[in-house]
Amino acid sequence: MHIGVCTIQLRMPENGSLKDKRQVIRSVTDRVRGRFNVSIAEVADNDVWGLTTLGFACVSNDARHAEEMLSNVVSYIEGLRLDAEVLDIQTEVISGV
Repeated sequence: MHIGVCTIQLRMPENGSLKDKRQVIRSVTDRVRGRFNVSIAEVADNDVWGLTTLGFACVSNDARHAEEMLSNVVSYIEGLRLDAEVLDIQTEVISGV
């Protein structure tokens, strides 16, 4: 079994409140879940208006497939046109669990 884990940090300068931030996060997480069937949530920067870190994970029987899934999700998030700048991406595939 292979577990793919990724965190992506986004800067959203247009957000003026936590409510605005939550709307963007909810939109992203709902779209990603519906399209890729991965687990996704905000994992850091919860109280910062213009910054968020999303974490997502997938499970596969092939490490290459897990890496491909993570890459596809990152590309999808980058292409959503959210007026968000990607600051950092960290991926890892844990094998042999």
